[in-house]
Amino acid sequence: MTLRRFILTVILLAAMGASSLVGAVAGGGLIYYAVRDRLDAPAEPAPAASPLQTTSQTIQVDITTAIEDAVAKVGPAVVTVVAVNQGSGSGVIVSADGYIITNNHVVEGARALQVIYRDGQTVDASLVGTDALADVAVLKVEGPVPGVAEFGDSDALQPGETVIAIGSALGDFRNTVTVGVVSATGRSIETGRGYEMEGLIQTDAAINRGNSGGPLVNLAGQVVGINTLVVRGNSFTGDQAEGLGFAIDANTVRAMSDQLIRKGYVSRPYLGIDGTPITPSLARMYDLPAPWGVYVRSVGAGSPAAKAGLQAGDIIVRIGDRAIDGDNPFINVLMQFSPGQTVPITVQRGEQTLTLQVTLGERTT
Repeated sequence: MTLRRFILTVILLAAMGASSLVGAVAGGGLIYYAVRDRLDAPAEPAPAASPLQTTSQTIQVDITTAIEDAVAKVGPAVVTVVAVNQGSGSGVIVSADGYIITNNHVVEGARALQVIYRDGQTVDASLVGTDALADVAVLKVEGPVPGVAEFGDSDALQPGETVIAIGSALGDFRNTVTVGVVSATGRSIETGRGYEMEGLIQTDAAINRGNSGGPLVNLAGQVVGINTLVVRGNSFTGDQAEGLGFAIDANTVRAMSDQLIRKGYVSRPYLGIDGTPITPSLARMYDLPAPWGVYVRSVGAGSPAAKAGLQAGDIIVRIGDRAIDGDNPFINVLMQFSPGQTVPITVQRGEQTLTLQVTLGERTT
């Protein structure tokens, strides 16, 4: 390399370094002034949170709070119902006058009744009335009560809706709270007594022995059902089940309890026969002319059935336009009608099919 070229190279490198230094200084100055201007400028509003994130957090907090609020609202009105020398269940106070709703099977056959409040206070209770078909009973206590629960509209319940069961689990654990959802509405369960309980609310909220008669509550703190039974499995197949609890819907409970308080009984249609359900297997075994229906064993003297001309040996196959079959037991079909109503009843008498007009009476027990 010549001396001339060496000197030019040195000058060029020096110029590049100076340029870089000037650029850094200039850049730094620009950054400084930009930051200073931004700091001096009015603060900009923070960007809004994601609507999805905000909604998710709000729902989680609201549900938790609603459950706590609902339990706090209804809890004081939930009681333990003791059938002396027999067993216990749960109940809920629905009136400041001391009326308490529970299940018929909790108090059935009891010689004496007591109620235990949430704080442990025990008071005597009297039986106002019961309805075995709906499994509803009304009790009454005297004196001030610790709380009163209100009814909600059970027809508005939707599958998936959060519900809360409160009761005396196993009879000892007062005011036990379990949470679940409405699994389904309008369920029917065979009772083994010749009829089905209809219109039940199915829930997966844990219902244990001792919870019977306690309230099923919505997030508004309203009673939407009265817990009545739990299905553990199928006795024929041996299958086991979890989370199959059932409650009587509140609208039915309210209608039944209103009648029990006003009249001491629930007004039901009365026909006046003693009958045996017929199934296809029985029909084949005894060579009966109808596969489904009710075989009339006897007719009460002076009963609506007697006045309409029903006879022992008749098979009732239809009431009004409702056929009696495996899905529609006789009692459930009869309960679709009202006392005093005149309805056609279709019977099979030997080889004859007859239609008789019956004016239904009123059953008061």
